[in-house]
Amino acid sequence: MTDSLDALNKKLDRLIEAVSRLAPPPVPETDLGLADCFVWQADPGYLEPVRKVNRVDIGLIRGVDRVRDILLDNTERFASGFAANNVLLWGARGMGKSSLVKAVHARVNASEKLDRPLKLIEIHREDIDTLPKLMGLLKAAPYRFILFCDDLSFDHDDTSYKSLKAALEGGVEGRPANVIFYATSNRRHLLPRDMIDNERSTAINPSEAVEEKVSLSDRFGLWLGFHKCSQDEYLDMIDGYVRYHGLTIDPESLRADALEWATTRGSRSGRVAWQFTQDLAGRLGKSLKD
Repeated sequence: MTDSLDALNKKLDRLIEAVSRLAPPPVPETDLGLADCFVWQADPGYLEPVRKVNRVDIGLIRGVDRVRDILLDNTERFASGFAANNVLLWGARGMGKSSLVKAVHARVNASEKLDRPLKLIEIHREDIDTLPKLMGLLKAAPYRFILFCDDLSFDHDDTSYKSLKAALEGGVEGRPANVIFYATSNRRHLLPRDMIDNERSTAINPSEAVEEKVSLSDRFGLWLGFHKCSQDEYLDMIDGYVRYHGLTIDPESLRADALEWATTRGSRSGRVAWQFTQDLAGRLGKSLKD
């Protein structure tokens, strides 16, 4: 009898161990004091601190002075506890939309006016439907948060934009007072042009169908447009990078090389200017500042 009980206990122990291995690991507890920037990990649902943020100094972002000042003012007001708007930064690729968001966040936190640092949380495009869950975690925290989604857009069969609409302004509870949403996109209305046109051509009431789609962008109180830069602005960006990183080169050679680089790329933008600077530093045998 004793041997049978021992055998049964051993089988139960093995069963319990097997079930324990199948169970998901416990969700790590987020300490918001660990960093000023976090990435939202929707599964299992916690904020991963970012120790070193990939960003540039705000002074190196050229050619967008007006939108820079507007975004900085909006962010400063929000960080100070005053009214502020959700922001959509849209337009030409490579012109510093996401870089500006991160640079403005750093500039605001460098101010001595704040009692607590402003937190920046990146949420991936594919996790937008978990936005209400994230807001639920943040609303009781003693900090103010920028929720940031880079390259936000939606495809034909994607309905998660409805979750974003409700989370921003349309839900019963509304957006928490300590949370604001910033997004970047190449599309002003976040949806493909042909998707809007198709709705207009096939719907019983075309105007209502289109309104349903484009009303998402209306949830953003500020639309900040980024447009292609001129040749002078492109060269000014490169000049700023070269001086900041201490690269020594003849001005005429720098100009000629920079214009040739833009020609081979077929475009001029802040991203192209940065890529040229990296190539130049490599050719000069220099390292760039962190």
